[in-house]
Amino acid sequence: MTMLIAGMQKSLLVFESSKIRWKTHECLKGTHPQGIAYDPRNLNRAYCGTFGNGLWKTDDGGKNWDSVGKDSISSPDVMSVSVNPLKRGNDEFNEVYVGTEPTALYKSNDGGRSWEKMSALNNLDSSTSWSFPPRPWTNHVRWIEPDIKNPDYVFVAIEAGALVQTHDDGKTWRDRVDQGPYDTHIPATHQKAPKRLYSSAGDDYFESFDYGETWKRPTAGFRHHYLYGLAVDSCDPQTVIVSASLGPWEAHSLEGAESLVYRRSNDGEKWEAVSKGLPEPRGTMITILAANPKCAGEIYAVNNRGVFYSTDSGISWRGLDIPWPKEYLSQHAWALAVRG
Repeated sequence: MTMLIAGMQKSLLVFESSKIRWKTHECLKGTHPQGIAYDPRNLNRAYCGTFGNGLWKTDDGGKNWDSVGKDSISSPDVMSVSVNPLKRGNDEFNEVYVGTEPTALYKSNDGGRSWEKMSALNNLDSSTSWSFPPRPWTNHVRWIEPDIKNPDYVFVAIEAGALVQTHDDGKTWRDRVDQGPYDTHIPATHQKAPKRLYSSAGDDYFESFDYGETWKRPTAGFRHHYLYGLAVDSCDPQTVIVSASLGPWEAHSLEGAESLVYRRSNDGEKWEAVSKGLPEPRGTMITILAANPKCAGEIYAVNNRGVFYSTDSGISWRGLDIPWPKEYLSQHAWALAVRG
């Protein structure tokens, strides 16, 4: 059974597959979801970070949610949440990370009952230049990516300003490097590609094969260089799908919305825009992407036009057979998590 949780602008949408149809449930109305993560050790547990309403958790696959961390997490603006796929906590849950605006990073090893601030992150030299353009007086942790191979390696994207990393679970940090991405929205690692990093960024697409010591910018074929969504085929580290637009206005505003999806199936090949089964670019705000971690070639996508899926690694797409109320057509999608 496949389950999706999509974070729209004003609520969470939970989709559960069945033999007949997809069941849909709306929850956390008015909470402005920003990030969603399942716990791979306990798949009924998921977390959702919201802008203005803090962190939430579910223990029944998304039907009911409880607020957590209010007394420990300094800001109600929780912009990112991630669960370490390798590092077990003290109870039946894996270690979970939360990032906020203004930039602060927390971790919990007891399922969210208590939290530790990873303060060393804010001591990096680059921190004096971090600034989020729409709110230039602040910045935030846009994405947290625990490495799929090393339990103490964590990669953190600051929007905007740096893609940084720790190799000791937050005790010390390594700052951004020259020629690396500046405005990463989503970094990714892959089970079958040790040391490889992918970065979908506002300043282009980047890849590293040495844990971010050096970076390449393989962008042949792109006509749009403001990137946001990113998914890598769970069984093929060379197949990468991204969403892109000409700039932030076209990506995030309904009035200027025009975005599309690109795909590349082999390292060194040109990127190609894919459109079969997807809505036309005009009127489509930037798409959020996620791969099914347990099914090769299965990719999901959500935007203001609906939820879509591909079973051929992003070559062709179909819309999920679900109601899509008119109110969602004007809402930006911000997060998507898949439980295979």
